[in-house]
Amino acid sequence: MDDEAVSNLSRDSLRVQKYVAVLGISLMAIKFIAWMMTGSVSILTDAMESIVNVVAALIGLYALYLSSRPRDADHPFGHGKVELISSSVEGVMIIVAGAMILFQAIPRFFYPEPIDSLDLGLLLVAISAFANYVAGRYAIHRGKANRSVALVASGKHLCSDTYSSIGIILGLCLMMVFSNMGYDVLWLDPLIASVFGVFIMVTGSKVVKGSMDGVMDRIDEQTVERAIGIINSKRHDHWIDIHNLRVIKYGPTLHMELHIILPMDMTMEEQAMEFTELKDAIIAEFGEYVDLMIMGESCEHCMCRYCKAVCENRAEPFESLIEWDIDTVTDETEDHSEHHF
Repeated sequence: MDDEAVSNLSRDSLRVQKYVAVLGISLMAIKFIAWMMTGSVSILTDAMESIVNVVAALIGLYALYLSSRPRDADHPFGHGKVELISSSVEGVMIIVAGAMILFQAIPRFFYPEPIDSLDLGLLLVAISAFANYVAGRYAIHRGKANRSVALVASGKHLCSDTYSSIGIILGLCLMMVFSNMGYDVLWLDPLIASVFGVFIMVTGSKVVKGSMDGVMDRIDEQTVERAIGIINSKRHDHWIDIHNLRVIKYGPTLHMELHIILPMDMTMEEQAMEFTELKDAIIAEFGEYVDLMIMGESCEHCMCRYCKAVCENRAEPFESLIEWDIDTVTDETEDHSEHHF
């Protein structure tokens, strides 16, 4: 693992997050201007969520700053876990924003208020929504490329803000049409706000769940499947079995560990060559941001029927290779071949 390369990824995520923070402050100002012009509680809810966007962006900025710091004696795995803390805080703040929206919207069902200059206000909200979406998609793209949980969470937050803005725009446009036709539809304003308040709270809950999965080191099935795929494609006759595969993510770095069973007559030098080839295959798939530990184990005679290697110690004829899938490769036992036969 190249610490300098990891640091470069973290710095790139930090740079993108700075843009997100500046954009969030600018769009928040635009939305509050739109609310003051119209008096719409729906637009107010959008503006209030922008407050959360700004605070969350600043928290994410600090988290990415910490994450970009290199490993040290006190933090041998780096500082990447702070991104999960940032992401969970952001998720909680999204939930709070949704609750605040409901708190503002519900009284308007009973005490509706007139809305002014709705056309201009909607234009400002539409401009903000477009800017949010572009920034959100870019943040998600860069976050996934840099393996930054905090940046991906920021991007999802911006996109969820966009979706709620679009819904508010469509609802208020409908309200404007009915109002021009002479209908009293002021109740649509708090209804729209309430619907998207609930939507925002659901989005926040998903962000929190994803962060907690990371804190608890929940298995990343997609990453494990990718690892299994590359191992199977590069499989050697000498690789009798692979098990106890574990993947833990710290910031942009993947810490991967696996055990491999090799023929008992292999020398240490030959085993090292097999380790190098397996390591090169995994790094070719995931890039240089992998901290890989391979533990070698010698086979036993009961493994002969699953080994194609030419060996003087063979006790049984070869029958079939062990099929490696997510169940067997993540199994912690040394002999899980019975799972397939």
